[in-house]
Amino acid sequence: MTPLLEATALDLAYGPVAVCRDLSFQVMAGEAVALIGANGAGKTTTLRAVAGLLAPRAGTLRFAGQTIDRLPSHARLGLGIALVPEGRRVFPFLTVRENLEMGGFRHRHQRRHVARLIERGFAWFPRLRERAGQRAGTLSGGEQQMLALARAMMSEPRLLCLDEPSLGLAPIVVQDIFRTIAAINRDGTSILLVEQNAHYAFATAVRGYVLRGGSIVAAGPTAALRSDERVRAAYLGGSVGASGGI
Repeated sequence: MTPLLEATALDLAYGPVAVCRDLSFQVMAGEAVALIGANGAGKTTTLRAVAGLLAPRAGTLRFAGQTIDRLPSHARLGLGIALVPEGRRVFPFLTVRENLEMGGFRHRHQRRHVARLIERGFAWFPRLRERAGQRAGTLSGGEQQMLALARAMMSEPRLLCLDEPSLGLAPIVVQDIFRTIAAINRDGTSILLVEQNAHYAFATAVRGYVLRGGSIVAAGPTAALRSDERVRAAYLGGSVGASGGI
């Protein structure tokens, strides 16, 4: 089976500063895949490269069989790649509904379809319906994360990239967010998830990659990673065995 997303030997850098080296990973159609690692491991940089916000210095990115590593971000959105960035990045002076309409810009000539997509977002997060006319900048952090997720799904992506969706949120809000992410995945959207909370990441994804210092140091089914002593010690609070840390 051909992967929906395939990264091969990616080198990623900001100017002269190398961040990731020789990254190779895949996301299959309908699959949820997690990238975990400590701060500075290269997780966000990897998502930026997938979304078209950072051009690889070397290597290849393919999406649905097409080479995309030189395509701009708006072209990747048109192909079906959407990003929910770290920190939400909602439009603070636009209302909740206007933010959602901006997310559905590619469908701007299909008003009824846009309205249906907005209703879908309100069904996922009823609090957004209650605040539809409220400026996004006045929402709580959890409500802004709900809005960012619903806005990204307005483009009907084939691959949804999520950067730290639990960051800074109360546990009960995180549960709501991840329930919705799981439902989106069950409905057929592939997920590439960057998440420091390895418990949530492994509960959501079927496969995972562990990054350390810009390189993949472990990969496999999340059930296997969960039982790996090195991963448990570093990210799940378990004890480390003779194999040492990663």
